[in-house]
Amino acid sequence: MSVPFLPFSRPTIDEATIVAVADVLRSGWITSGPKVQAFEAQLSEYFGGRLVRTFNSGTCTMEIALRIAGIGPGDEVITTPISWVATSNVILEVGATPIFADIDPVTRNIDLDKVEAAITPRTKAIIPIYLAGLPVDMDRLYAIAQKHNLRVIEDAAQALGSSWKGRRIGAFGDFVSFSFQANKNITTSEGGCLVLNNADEARLAEKYRLQGVTRSGFDGIEVDVLGGKFNMTDIAATIGLGQFAHIEEITAKRRMLARQYFASFGPDFEARYGAQLPVADFENSNWHMFQLVLPERMPRAEFMARMMDKSIGIGYHYPPIHLFKLYRERGFREGMFPIAERVGRQIVTLPMFAAMTESDVERAVAAVKSVLQ
Repeated sequence: MSVPFLPFSRPTIDEATIVAVADVLRSGWITSGPKVQAFEAQLSEYFGGRLVRTFNSGTCTMEIALRIAGIGPGDEVITTPISWVATSNVILEVGATPIFADIDPVTRNIDLDKVEAAITPRTKAIIPIYLAGLPVDMDRLYAIAQKHNLRVIEDAAQALGSSWKGRRIGAFGDFVSFSFQANKNITTSEGGCLVLNNADEARLAEKYRLQGVTRSGFDGIEVDVLGGKFNMTDIAATIGLGQFAHIEEITAKRRMLARQYFASFGPDFEARYGAQLPVADFENSNWHMFQLVLPERMPRAEFMARMMDKSIGIGYHYPPIHLFKLYRERGFREGMFPIAERVGRQIVTLPMFAAMTESDVERAVAAVKSVLQ
């Protein structure tokens, strides 16, 4: 008997949101307007009153943060090799040089000891990523930044709903970038936001997101910086407003599912099957993803194919950035970041989304055990 396919991610859009989007479409105002302003206000409140601006992707928010910080040619920015390639592409986009630091083998986040060792007089910023929603040691991160007078652009694309010692990610720190792409904990279909430090940065962010334009009066217009076309639409913001109303229950549900994963794998899973589970953090992480690092004896492609044969969706996040051709051409090669290379070669992402049930988790775990066995 065939079983239904279990995807590794799937957004849940409620009927109220669908109706609200239809109302926006009927209104005639579908680009940036009152819904964007309402979404930004809601995000600002969530982040403790900090200024927030929305955009059409989480990628451009990091590029804009770098530009606001004045980072460009001749500057170096330290980041992780295990992330979506956007994290380092934005560094190239502004003309700066990406410097990679290897990852911690347990958290799979950037190793802060290696970050500090990589700092040179040309270093101007750090871009950490919080893989699967698990933050780095935020106290240590900002101590390093303060010691060396560095800006921090937090790639918190996966970390909406995560926290550090009881404080929400985004409610403190320097620049904080979030993504609302389709597989994130809440989505706007595509989109992102940037948490900023002051009104001057917010005004500059507004310029960069819409061609550098400043308007005044009925017909006043000026352009004094080179901006792009990065604004969020009211359609996307309306989806975000509907999703954001459920952020607390979504985060709680994901933590429950993560607990179910650990319970289903059991205490002897790592020893018996040779795969590495994630850190069992149920206070700080929002559990954007549940990931395993496979044993070297199991080629990832074979594992993924066999899981798909069992109708279990599977992904991998992420291959090592420094081994892409674009980065090899800049001098990066195998062996430079051995932990990231091992993890990037063997990491897989199991199903995790708000509409999952405990029986879905048990089915995914049973499939993993069957394939590894």
